[in-house]
Amino acid sequence: MNGPGAEGFPKRLRLRKRREYLLAQRVGRRFTSTHFIFYLRPNGGRPARLGVTVSRKVGKAHDRNRIKRLLREVFRRAKAHLPNGLDIVAVARNDLAPPSFDETRSELLLAVARRPDRGPRPDVRQP
Repeated sequence: MNGPGAEGFPKRLRLRKRREYLLAQRVGRRFTSTHFIFYLRPNGGRPARLGVTVSRKVGKAHDRNRIKRLLREVFRRAKAHLPNGLDIVAVARNDLAPPSFDETRSELLLAVARRPDRGPRPDVRQP
């Protein structure tokens, strides 16, 4: 896909509903990194989608917004390296120093490399 919107972040690549977030967090596999907790859940072959959660514990509004913008930009630039069929929920951890672009990118790609193809977490029943 070429053109002005080729590198955008359209709605079809976002998790938008609360139930999508909850399902990924309840059924998906969890991967913890320095700055984030990633929940990865197979989505049936659709394009990879991203959802971001940053609580008030992380910092003031401008800090939380920066982290969300950073994650969206990393996802947007790395989507060529991400497999289809994966929903990703990124939860920012309460750290003193905000992550850099490179740290965020490496943490996301490392979590995705440890893919959840083997099904749901063994301790959780499917809904």
